[in-house]
Amino acid sequence: MIHVKVSERVEAGAAAVWDLVSDFGGVKRYTPDLASCELSGEGVGAVRTLTLPGGVELQERLEALDDSGRRLQYSIISGPIPVQDYLATVEVHEDGDGCTVDWSSQFTTGMEEAQAVAMMEGVYRGGLAGMRKALGV
Repeated sequence: MIHVKVSERVEAGAAAVWDLVSDFGGVKRYTPDLASCELSGEGVGAVRTLTLPGGVELQERLEALDDSGRRLQYSIISGPIPVQDYLATVEVHEDGDGCTVDWSSQFTTGMEEAQAVAMMEGVYRGGLAGMRKALGV
């Protein structure tokens, strides 16, 4: 099992960042490169279908949502990313006048571990940069 974790401070309140993160079907708010995001269902068990540039689709399922603890978990259930048993966790923690976002995952893959880690770290850092841009910080 491969483990990846990115922790970054965001110069915005935890509530504002959590509003972005917890909107499972609203990922396009901070990931503008997505062609589209369609949500099927509500709450835990909901599936979002992300259409990537070029028309390739990725499906993710909401596995856990804890508003009071500001913690969300999702899995990849289908798509072009060569991972299996993928489970990601995003947590938002108060940190003075800003917050810290921990974005982590565990999965298996046939890729070289260093390549897989770099790919996921890039996805998470890109998402965090998008959150900052969406919030104007």
